[in-house]
Amino acid sequence: MRRIIEVIRIKIKNSFDNIHNENLKHNLLQAIPFWIGSVITGIFAVIYAQIFQWGENLMHLMMAWKSWLIFFVAPLAFVLSWWLVNRFAPFAKGSGIPQVMAAVELANPKEHRKITRLLSLKILILKVLSSVILVIGGGAVGREGPTIQIAGSVFRKVNEVLPDWWPKISKKNMIMTGAAAGLSAAFNTPLGGIVFAVEELSKTHINYFKTALFTAVIIAGLTAQTFAGSYLYLGYPKTSNIEIFIIFPVIFVSAISGIFASQLSRLMLGVNNWKRRLKTDRSNIIFLVISALIIASLAYFVNQEILGSGKGIMQRVLFSENKHEEWYMPLFRMLGPALSFTSGGAGGIFAPALSAGASIGAVIAEWIHLTPDEANVVILTGMVAFLTGITRAPFTSSIIVLEMTDRHSLIFYLMLAGLTSSLFSLLVSRHSLYDALKESYLKDLRKK
Repeated sequence: MRRIIEVIRIKIKNSFDNIHNENLKHNLLQAIPFWIGSVITGIFAVIYAQIFQWGENLMHLMMAWKSWLIFFVAPLAFVLSWWLVNRFAPFAKGSGIPQVMAAVELANPKEHRKITRLLSLKILILKVLSSVILVIGGGAVGREGPTIQIAGSVFRKVNEVLPDWWPKISKKNMIMTGAAAGLSAAFNTPLGGIVFAVEELSKTHINYFKTALFTAVIIAGLTAQTFAGSYLYLGYPKTSNIEIFIIFPVIFVSAISGIFASQLSRLMLGVNNWKRRLKTDRSNIIFLVISALIIASLAYFVNQEILGSGKGIMQRVLFSENKHEEWYMPLFRMLGPALSFTSGGAGGIFAPALSAGASIGAVIAEWIHLTPDEANVVILTGMVAFLTGITRAPFTSSIIVLEMTDRHSLIFYLMLAGLTSSLFSLLVSRHSLYDALKESYLKDLRKK
């Protein structure tokens, strides 16, 4: 009897060992595609960031050498950026975040084939080319949103090339994880990437993909740091000796930024809807040339800070003694993205939104005579608030600014700015720019 019991015990143990080994093998095979996608995303993010920076530097060099050249380069760049996207990959235009949101919604058995038009290697290449050309011409766009669409394309391609015997991986989870990894690598903000996936993209309980999400964000961020070095997107602004009264200008700046950002979203959506009714390419080209010449004229005759992503504005008002900002610069930093984002070329709104919020904060801080450290707090909360007004993602915006400046002591002010902006944005429009664009893309895809 004892021998029989021992044989049964051994067989049961071996069965459990086999089950454990099979589960371990299955989990490992499930994780490997996320790791591969994260490494590739980190490498692409660094390369894209460098190319984009070269483009922006080239634009500044041109302005320093012969500033009148902007009147020729800007129209050419706007038209070429639009033509590349319009001719080869129409869904590569704009930020890329609404396209990723649409792809997540299409990740179901009936519609998943349509995702190819939103996320692909062709999209990746056109996204880089179009956005860099646009920024060389002075377009007020950023690279962060495009990096998210690029990352989504990378993760989707990795999932697509897996052999048939490989354990099946949810397309939706793969795309959401790729988007989070892309944001982490673009801003060097891993927590921001996680919060972005949960707040903006996920309609699935996070328990289903939390391990993949966390590891992908970490690997993409570490890969980017390996090639670009450990860095903060902006740096360490001084924010010491802050009194509690600063809460009042924080709320005021956040409310103003939220209202202006929401108005900017409505303006861009209105222009997009108007452009969709244009019947010919000639009409589009005329619009692009006029938009480019408006930006060129403002840069040449008034202030060159209207050009590019606006990162220079953020660095100047946060890290130099020159915190002065002309009253009209917030309007310029909204007009530039409005004309650039609606051009039909590729380019993001994250960095331009942050710079618009920084300029609003700098103007108001000077009006009420704040100290430099107090002004930095108001500038940072203006950045959070304006980005929230565009995205309607207050926690993502707060965490991104927190991580890019390492100002953990300001977390409550930053979150207050995000929530205040979110409330005041609703007074202008109930829906975010990204949600409206996502619905537009889904409508176009589902018609075919």
